[in-house]
Amino acid sequence: MDILFGRNKKEQLEPVRAKVRGEVYYRSKYLRSDTYNANMEANRIVVSEFGTMAYPDPCKNIFSKAFSYLSHTIPDFTDNCLINIIKCGQDFYATTETNYIRKIDPQTLETLEKVDYRKYVAINLATAHPHYDSAGNVLNMGTSIVDKGKTKYVIFKIPATVPDRTEGKSSLKHTEVLCSIHARSFLSPSYFHSFGITENYIVFLEQPFKLDILKLATAYIRGVNWASCLTFYKEEKTYIHIVDQRTGKPVPTKFYTDPMVVFHHVNAYEEDGCLLFDVIAYEDSSLYQSFYLAHLRKNSEKSPRIMCVSALKRFAVPLCVDKNAEVGSDLIKLASTTARALKEKDDQVCCQPEVLCQGLELPQINYTYNGKRYRYVFAAEVQRSPIPNKMVKYDILTKSFQKWEEEDYWPAEPLFVPMPGAKDEDDGIILSAIISSDPQKLPFLLILDAKSFTELARAYVDVDMHLDLHGMFIPDTDLDLRKRAPPQEVQDGASEDQAASQT
Repeated sequence: MDILFGRNKKEQLEPVRAKVRGEVYYRSKYLRSDTYNANMEANRIVVSEFGTMAYPDPCKNIFSKAFSYLSHTIPDFTDNCLINIIKCGQDFYATTETNYIRKIDPQTLETLEKVDYRKYVAINLATAHPHYDSAGNVLNMGTSIVDKGKTKYVIFKIPATVPDRTEGKSSLKHTEVLCSIHARSFLSPSYFHSFGITENYIVFLEQPFKLDILKLATAYIRGVNWASCLTFYKEEKTYIHIVDQRTGKPVPTKFYTDPMVVFHHVNAYEEDGCLLFDVIAYEDSSLYQSFYLAHLRKNSEKSPRIMCVSALKRFAVPLCVDKNAEVGSDLIKLASTTARALKEKDDQVCCQPEVLCQGLELPQINYTYNGKRYRYVFAAEVQRSPIPNKMVKYDILTKSFQKWEEEDYWPAEPLFVPMPGAKDEDDGIILSAIISSDPQKLPFLLILDAKSFTELARAYVDVDMHLDLHGMFIPDTDLDLRKRAPPQEVQDGASEDQAASQT
């Protein structure tokens, strides 16, 4: 006790960094997809991706080459699930934008079975950004290409639980189709990366960024990649489809806006008979092109801009249109937005957005507010390059920014985690994996106070960490890392094929 109370302590005039003890571990693992295994076995790219077309071994004879061409006429898409991690029932899956998802073990990151959406719903492509309702059901969208003479967009639901669930039963087996929307073009359906939901509605944008099915079917024999089959038609409109979740039927009014390309919806909600939705929009498809390695490698502050600047746009759509309203009149009477919806002939409505700000991508929100009125967007700031070097918090109400940046460091998508018992929308923390272009600087997990957007802590890891822009995932309470022993070793080698990271 004399040590505690018997003598004065020395002053510590200079700050000393504390050694932090806690459950922060890093683990990464390549997703052992069929694509990965085939490429590794051949020691070259043998499975085609959207940006890379694989070709036959040049050592094989002409008959083998001809057979390869024929086998690729109707392409089977890759299972290289590199975009996101989703939860279906009690299971976790790595996803991409094809009909394949791969089940993973969220604790060991082991790659488990390959799942084909087509066994449960007739789609060839699906988003990697589903939504979850309050019951934990998964809502997602996909494209059914030339199925029974029709090309359509399919909205489907995967239940969180099933009544007869036993060991080995999957929620996927109980997938139900909520609605189908016929594509405006039979052989050129719209590309889409995400969609929006409110408490009662689903928002889908049929944009003039289209996939040419005939070009896709002949891409291999023509020696071009599948990405070249996507075209932006700058003279065409963007159509806004609103589907009532309660009835499974689209709202009959034809809503449209100017041509644009949208990858990420931010949020949507209902207010006084209107549906408002926010998206990150581009005037063309140059962002898609900017991810080619040739562009990324030569990009710098002095190089010409290779992509148009994004804009956070808010649209307002009237859920009930007065047929007696005058042509040209604005159907939006909300004080909260300057977005307009102008009535036209033939029951069409032209939607003109409010531009909230520019230069954001990879938007995240407090998901508790998904489908509800909200205030804050956490995002990456992008300007000349698609690779962000800043994170921002944008206040929609005050139109103000808070930013985090540090020289030579590059942040991944910010992820909001609410505090237990949080009362305010921004009461929580922001997590982001940060890597450096300086090889002497270690990567780390950054933890920000979401309210003040100031740094709380960082956890460095001495590994070769890949820059993961997109698709961060936080396990929920039933995967609390505190309930498990720490891993015996730390594995490195994260990449675009990575299934998940643990923090």
